[in-house]
Amino acid sequence: MAKLTRRAFTTLAGTAGAASALGLVNIIPARAASGRVVVIGGGFGGATAAKYLRRMDPGIQVTLIEPKKQFVTCPFSNTVLGGINDIGFITHNYDALKSTWGATVVHDMATAVDTGKKTVTTGGGRTFGYDKLVLSPGIDFRWDAVPGYGPDVAGKIPHAWHGGEQTVALRKQLEAMPDGGVFVIAPPTNPFRCPPGPYERVSMVAHYFKTTKPKSKIIILDPKPKFSKMPLFLEGWKALYGGMIEWVGAGDGGATKRVDAANMTLHTEIDEYKGDVVNFIPTQKAGKIAQLAGATDKTGWCPINPRTFESKMVKDVYVIGDASIASPLPKSGFAANSEAKVCAAAIAAELAGKAPGEPSMINTCYSLVSPDYGISVAMVYGFADGKITKKKGSGGVSPKGANAEFRKKEAQYAEGWYSSISSDIWG
Repeated sequence: MAKLTRRAFTTLAGTAGAASALGLVNIIPARAASGRVVVIGGGFGGATAAKYLRRMDPGIQVTLIEPKKQFVTCPFSNTVLGGINDIGFITHNYDALKSTWGATVVHDMATAVDTGKKTVTTGGGRTFGYDKLVLSPGIDFRWDAVPGYGPDVAGKIPHAWHGGEQTVALRKQLEAMPDGGVFVIAPPTNPFRCPPGPYERVSMVAHYFKTTKPKSKIIILDPKPKFSKMPLFLEGWKALYGGMIEWVGAGDGGATKRVDAANMTLHTEIDEYKGDVVNFIPTQKAGKIAQLAGATDKTGWCPINPRTFESKMVKDVYVIGDASIASPLPKSGFAANSEAKVCAAAIAAELAGKAPGEPSMINTCYSLVSPDYGISVAMVYGFADGKITKKKGSGGVSPKGANAEFRKKEAQYAEGWYSSISSDIWG
């Protein structure tokens, strides 16, 4: 594989062109296949799978089941919390998937899967038969992991780890917080959706405070001893926000043991932390429909065949995105998009009576430390010895000590990435 410059990598990353350039879509059946594919979940993974199944073989009947008529992304939701964008910026519809790509979109909740009869039932009472089923349900929360936190508390102490109402709720709380107030955020244990996400959130909130409430403070209560892109975040926080941000890690008692919503307080094994605004992000697992379909194991996530993303638990069921166990790929929106293309290619090939090809995937993850200060990590993934592997010599991490112009370009690349991948999926 020829080496890619960062600019070329970014250009390819979120576009349909990445599919052929990086080997993500290497199977296009020469004849139309007769087959029905139901896709559950219309996010980065599911909407991509539905589109690319139709793109690869228009003879495949594709039905996407997604309860929301508009999808609000988690990527770039932190810019809403930071006052940089509004919620409309991260909201997308399914018009192109229906009109341009010919998929059937059903706005309903999938509530049951009968893998024997190969049917999916929705909350509205409809039943859909399938030859292949793609699950892209995202995450659910382990509500019982920390005493005191559950769905009934999420209105007062938002998690904001699903884009939409929770994002708006947390933003309103930050707006109402007095200058000199305390924002406490508690990231979850591994694995979870978007490993750098909580720390980008801290950055965006710090940017908002710096510009409007400079006397305020941010405390991070982290159950982990380290976090994604930690050296880069710490460097950026020091340069931009001085002593506004305090990180309390696992070694210093950062794990939350109890949530006291009435008093807006998080209790750790060592101390207690009261906030004017508290953002508690629960421990996670695969979305509920994956469990109902029998696709989860004892970890709560979904083991898959890394060549095709077919479930190891249930035949003719495929799991992509955050719900799948696809290490070393992270649980990210871009990884879900990349996995969906591999999965769609494998299904199209199998329905045409052909063997799936060898997968190649890509991930890049941008984080904004401020609107003009970006950092990133990128990697290309291959397949060897029955496993997903990192391609030696590919990808990389933003360097420490880079100048302001470099960081500004990374921030611009982040915006370009979001625009291009959104267009690839929902455009």
